[in-house]
Amino acid sequence: MKPAAATDLPDVADIYCAQARIRHLVHATPVLNDPLLDEALGCKVYCKCENFQRTGAFKFRGACNAIACLQEQELAGEVATHSSGNHGAALALAARLAGRTAHVVMPENSSPMKIDAVKSYGGQVHFCSPTNEARAAELQKLVAEGMIPVHPYDDPRIIAGQGTAALELEQAVPTLEQVVTPLGGGGLVSGTAIATESWGVSVFAVEPEGAADTVASLKRGEVISEFSPDTIADGLRAIVGMRNFQVIRDRVTGVLTVSDDEMRLAMVLFWQKMKILIEPSSATVIAALQKYPETFAGHKVGVVISGGNIHPAEWLRLTGKLSD
Repeated sequence: MKPAAATDLPDVADIYCAQARIRHLVHATPVLNDPLLDEALGCKVYCKCENFQRTGAFKFRGACNAIACLQEQELAGEVATHSSGNHGAALALAARLAGRTAHVVMPENSSPMKIDAVKSYGGQVHFCSPTNEARAAELQKLVAEGMIPVHPYDDPRIIAGQGTAALELEQAVPTLEQVVTPLGGGGLVSGTAIATESWGVSVFAVEPEGAADTVASLKRGEVISEFSPDTIADGLRAIVGMRNFQVIRDRVTGVLTVSDDEMRLAMVLFWQKMKILIEPSSATVIAALQKYPETFAGHKVGVVISGGNIHPAEWLRLTGKLSD
């Protein structure tokens, strides 16, 4: 298997190579279907539950692949990244399993639960102001000290790793017609679109209305450089990456948006029907099925439940009386 280059866009062969690299480390997470959820959403819904992945989110796939590629290339040293939490925790664990240390730049307003998770997996946390510019600047300081950067989404090794979830989804439900993923920086949806390109399925991405930078970028025809997100979905506040934007523009059927209130309702619905607590970022896909029946009604839809890293108290705070 060839090491993934750090400059190229991955292809489906890279995703299969990533699957072979990380198979012994990641969980093959379940694909769940429930008639009650189908009835509520008006379509057959197959949930790829990455909330049951190690570290509680799909991010562990890409992090494992990135670290494995460094091992193959015999590039030693500590690694560094920026993250709102899930990628940081994933890289911290992947690095620790390989005998390395991960340094994670996190916004100072990050979820305490996610900060604790990064530390518990052996990561070193470096706080910054809650802006994308501050994240990038702090990461560059660490790279200048000799650490190896692992971008949370705009990296072919990360994209290839995230695409392995789609391979498992297709194996479980080969007759899918549509696949829907959350959209922040774009690592998950770009990996999914590359992995599924030959299947004849439509791929949709969902981002919060308060962090709809990709929609704005598509309208402009280029990635916007400045954007101030305002959403409860802390995992989706990043600006879409250049590689990710290219894949979304060329291979994704549509980018949809949902409001914070629609995410809250979806979090409650998923608890009511599936008895599973999910974080707001994951709820975007359920909210989209509720909001856009003209797109999804009557179809067999695979959705990636991207993560479940939310404290029950925070879940209750966000959903409020909706969950009564």
